[in-house]
Amino acid sequence: MQTVAIVGASLAGISAARALRSQGFGGRLVIIGDEPERPYDRPPLSKDFLAGRITAGDLSLETAGEDLDAEWLLGVAATGLDASGRIITLSDGTEVRFDAVVLATGSRARTLPEAAGKHNVHTLRTLGDAQRLKEQLSAGRRLVVVGAGFVGAEVASTARSLDMEVTIIGADAVPLAGPLGALMGAHIAGLHEAHGVRLICGARVESFALLDDVVTAVRLADGREVPADVVVLGIGGAPNVGWLEGSGLELANGIRCDATGRTNVSGIVAVGDCAEWFDEHSGVHSRLEHWTGALERPAVAVAALLADLAEADGSAVRNAVADAEVPPDAGGRVAAKRPYFWSDQYGSRLQFAGAAHLADRVEIEAGDPADFSFLAVYYLAEEAVAVLGVNQPRLFTRWRKALDKAGPMSREALPLVPALAIS
Repeated sequence: MQTVAIVGASLAGISAARALRSQGFGGRLVIIGDEPERPYDRPPLSKDFLAGRITAGDLSLETAGEDLDAEWLLGVAATGLDASGRIITLSDGTEVRFDAVVLATGSRARTLPEAAGKHNVHTLRTLGDAQRLKEQLSAGRRLVVVGAGFVGAEVASTARSLDMEVTIIGADAVPLAGPLGALMGAHIAGLHEAHGVRLICGARVESFALLDDVVTAVRLADGREVPADVVVLGIGGAPNVGWLEGSGLELANGIRCDATGRTNVSGIVAVGDCAEWFDEHSGVHSRLEHWTGALERPAVAVAALLADLAEADGSAVRNAVADAEVPPDAGGRVAAKRPYFWSDQYGSRLQFAGAAHLADRVEIEAGDPADFSFLAVYYLAEEAVAVLGVNQPRLFTRWRKALDKAGPMSREALPLVPALAIS
C-alpha cells in the first residue's frame, strides 16, 4: 500500500486530502499538523469570531460524517524532510515514511522584534492568536493597526463595529496598494475614512513607547506618537519553509513549483501559502496567500501528483488527470485558475481576480466608487488582466469566469457593460 503524507492540517491540507480520495487514491493517508486543532477556517478569525458572532466550534472545515480514512498526527510539527529516503521527521522524534507528499505548511505572521511578546501586541494567524486578541477588544479602547493589508483592514472594520477608536498605519501611500494598485487603493482608503478610521499612510514605525510589557504608543519616524491600548501587526506573512533547508527542494519566497504545484523533486507537490507557483498569465513565480487558492489549487496539484505516481508505478495508481475535479487546459493538463481573493470590510464585499501589476490602466465599467459600489477592470492595452468588484457580486462573477478562460482575454471577449466613468 502506498503512503501519501500531507504536511499541514489546514484548508490547503484538507482540500488535498479530499482531492486524493475523490481522484481515486485508496492508499494510506497521513495528515500532519503543528496545531492541536483539526482543520478550521481562518478568514472568520478577523471578522465574525473577533466580533463574538461565532465560536471556535463554528470554524470547523470538516463536514458532518466526513471520513477521509486518514491518520491524523496533530500538535506535532514537521522538522525535516529526507527526499531521497522518503522520510519526514517530526518534533517528537517520530518518523513518517512516504511514497509521495503534499506540502501545505502555510505561513507565519511577521512581527517586529521590539514589540514581540508584549502583552497588548498581537498578530493574527491562528485560532489562539484570535482568542488572545478578542479578550482585549472592547468599546472605547484605542486600536492601532500597523500595516494596511487585508488582515489589518478586516480587524479595523471589526473593531469599529465594537465602537473602538481605530488608527491604521501603512507604509504605502494608500491601503492595499500592492494587490489593487494606487488608484483603487485610494478608493478603499475612502471606505475606511467613511467609517471613522484614522489613516496614516506613507509612514514608517520607528519604535514603541513601553510601560513594563505594555505598548502605550506607536512612534513614527517623523516624530509623531499614536496612543494605543491594543496594537495589531498586520505586516504580512513568511512561508513556513525553514524546516525544508537541506531537503533538496528548491526554495525561494516559498517552495518553488511549476504551474501545477510540482516541485523539483518527483513525488512532492506544494500548495497553499507556503507554495510559490509559476503563474502562466504573468510569467513569474508567486505565492497566493488567499482562501480560494488554498481551496482550489490542491486538486490541480493532486492530479499532477497522482499522474506522476501512476507513471512511476504502472497500474498501481490510476492517472487521475482525465477525471480530476478541475478542468484541463487546451493541452489536456489540469490548469489553475487566475488568482482570486475577497475581503469583507465595513459591510462591503471586495472581490478581486487577476494581477493588477500587469495593467497599464484601470476603467470603471459599472457603478460609482463614491457610493462604494462599482466594478473596475484592469487592462494591458486591450487585454483585461484583472477585475475588482466592490458590492457587485453578480457582475464580478461574470467577469471572473471570463478571465478564467484559456488564452488572452480581449475586451471584445468579455461581458462588457457601458462604461460609466473612465479613470
